[in-house]
Amino acid sequence: MDSLSLSVIFDALFLLLAANGAPVLLSALAGPYAMKPIDGGLRLSDGNPLFGAAKTWRGLFAACAATPVAAYVLGHGPLTGLFVAAGTLCGDLLASFCKRRLGMEEGRHVRGLDTVPESLFPLLMVKSSLGIGWLEIVISVGAFYLIEEWLSPVLVKWRLRKHP
Repeated sequence: MDSLSLSVIFDALFLLLAANGAPVLLSALAGPYAMKPIDGGLRLSDGNPLFGAAKTWRGLFAACAATPVAAYVLGHGPLTGLFVAAGTLCGDLLASFCKRRLGMEEGRHVRGLDTVPESLFPLLMVKSSLGIGWLEIVISVGAFYLIEEWLSPVLVKWRLRKHP
């Protein structure tokens, strides 16, 4: 792998971590302030929430504010960061929707489902603007999965997150 590929993978991971980390950090700083769920508390016919109380407008705002800044710092356009944030949030909401339909309680970790959509969707959305190829996407999704698997328990231990 040449250095260009490593640089693109680093940028992809940095943007994914910014999009996923901003809501966690803001939650740790702000506590319960402005915790309005995106689904408005809506429950579907199965009795479970559409997404759940942990998917908040505050988290969406945090990701959409932080990721364009991260993209700019890396030398990419802020719109690239916004697309990464949007793709990450769509993947995260899809995972939450699936888990709620399966009757899983909020905070339950499902390997792969919790990381693959929220890393794959955004990278597909910014494939051309990041200049990332298919191999770099696969490596980035795999690396993001491993980082999340390692980092999640650490964040719980540091009380920045309630569930792994």
